[in-house]
Amino acid sequence: MSADCLSDDESLDGALVIYTDGACSGNPGPGGWGVVMFHGSKQKELKGGDPDTTNNRMEMQAVIEALKAIKKGWSGKTVLFSDSTYVLKGLQEWMPGWKKRGWKTAAKKPVKNVDLWQELDELASAREIDWRWVKGHAGDFGNERADALAGEGVPRVGSKTRRKSRKKAES
Repeated sequence: MSADCLSDDESLDGALVIYTDGACSGNPGPGGWGVVMFHGSKQKELKGGDPDTTNNRMEMQAVIEALKAIKKGWSGKTVLFSDSTYVLKGLQEWMPGWKKRGWKTAAKKPVKNVDLWQELDELASAREIDWRWVKGHAGDFGNERADALAGEGVPRVGSKTRRKSRKKAES
């Protein structure tokens, strides 16, 4: 499949359309992130993972990797879809307050995942992005593909590592 499946939405004409997703096997545990980017008839896919992470971190990492992958000089419309309300609310609602408070929450506690939030802030502020929420696991082609890539990005834990984890859990 390609960007043709997006052609019904006229607001996406000529836009760079990005779908991101994160996944985690256990939370925390091994996790992966996936990105699918569409522009015209072109499609680009990215994936990666971390052996010890959380689902929220992988959702954020997917957006970071997508923004890093945008070609330098791109000034056209960019539309980024995510099924993570954590990421979208963080970027659009919570971040201004966190920054005013020195990366503290309203309860004056340090913002979780501040390293990734700060990187997202830097990358996102360099572009005009139309942030859009998409319902996960609802048949949207771009979201389903990003989800599959995130799953592929989850590092496979070897049996030796699993035995160590079981021993830790017993002690």
